[in-house]
Amino acid sequence: MRVISGIYKGRKIDGYTIDGTRPTQERVKESLFSMIQEKVPTSIVLDLFAGSGNLGIEALSNGAKFAYFNDSNKNACKVIQKNIDTLKISNAKVTCMDYQEALKYFSKNKITFDLIFLDPPYKMHILKEIIEEIIHLELLNPSGLIVLEFEEEQAQEYSSLFLLKSRKYGYKNIQIYQKQE
Repeated sequence: MRVISGIYKGRKIDGYTIDGTRPTQERVKESLFSMIQEKVPTSIVLDLFAGSGNLGIEALSNGAKFAYFNDSNKNACKVIQKNIDTLKISNAKVTCMDYQEALKYFSKNKITFDLIFLDPPYKMHILKEIIEEIIHLELLNPSGLIVLEFEEEQAQEYSSLFLLKSRKYGYKNIQIYQKQE
């Protein structure tokens, strides 16, 4: 797995074989970042189910100001930290907790985001719950984006968000919601 663009382009990212993770394929990642490229520079990013840190690292490579990586899998957290250290990234923080704890942590510490990546294990079917909690805790900045990666869920409507883009790549779906100002 490699960074596909930006200052870390071509650099290797470990973690493709972490149990319970499903890294975003390079062609899907490339398409995804082309859809959000104007929002990435200077953004504060949350990669909530980070796995290897693939999406957050790609955002940092393309000019994001800071990225928070969270995963409940301790092995994934170690791999993310190793990837960050190997790339000599200083504008990132790894938290290793359940997604519900993480959202409360960010709210308590008044940390808000311009870009949130949500790619939970497909079997969990929790995207709607997570998005409603993000809205409730006011974690998304005005005009901020939530990027979803999922298998078989349908488009939902959320208060204060609108569906900006939707794409299908084989069995994988990408939806991008934007916070209404």
